[in-house]
Amino acid sequence: MTQLLPLVLQNATARYRRTTVVGPIDLTVDGTGITVVLGPNGSGKTSLLRMMHGTARLAGGSVTWACDMATARANQAFVFQQPIMLRRSVLENLAYPLRLRGLNKSKALDQAADWADRVGLGAILTRPAPVLSGGEQQKLALARALITAPSLVFLDEPCAALDGKATREIETILTEALAAGTRLVLTTHDMGQARRLADDVIFLLRGKIHEHGCTKLFFDHPKTSEARAFLKGDIVE
Repeated sequence: MTQLLPLVLQNATARYRRTTVVGPIDLTVDGTGITVVLGPNGSGKTSLLRMMHGTARLAGGSVTWACDMATARANQAFVFQQPIMLRRSVLENLAYPLRLRGLNKSKALDQAADWADRVGLGAILTRPAPVLSGGEQQKLALARALITAPSLVFLDEPCAALDGKATREIETILTEALAAGTRLVLTTHDMGQARRLADDVIFLLRGKIHEHGCTKLFFDHPKTSEARAFLKGDIVE
């Protein structure tokens, strides 16, 4: 895989309609594993992911990679909370990113079919993607992100509104991607999921990093009263 990391944010800030939604942020994402971003609604979790990914324009500071920006963009992916489905079949959705990279149609379709089998969609290759269930669409979105073997994937609430079975299937795909060498950064409101998946946790509050550390320390010994309240399920503003 391409050497993307470390990803370094220095005094990085994003604004929306003149309101600062994230920042200033100083953060380094490096190594392997899964980073989980936690925080109350409106804390800026999605904006932080978009800022790291490059789809949120910086109002200040910098976001730099270990490679040039064009290479970084080509070797990362983003999975949205509400999956974006092309008005095509499951197979064609999966083949699309490969075709964009110049792979011939036959090879792209073969790889797409293989990935559909991996994520449990092999039996519905010809079904239009927009009519799939929420869990099926999320699996398709994940497979479409992973099919190009990116070095890093950002995921915004990948299991939001899914039942336990679908959540387990998504988490299996994520752990398999991790084992294959893909670095993952995701947001979630599911504390159980964060405990299961995270190697480190970023606790975001009012658009700023309030705490950042290994998962066990964060959950067992949070440093601040705000983090303790959040983990208890109290309202934190």
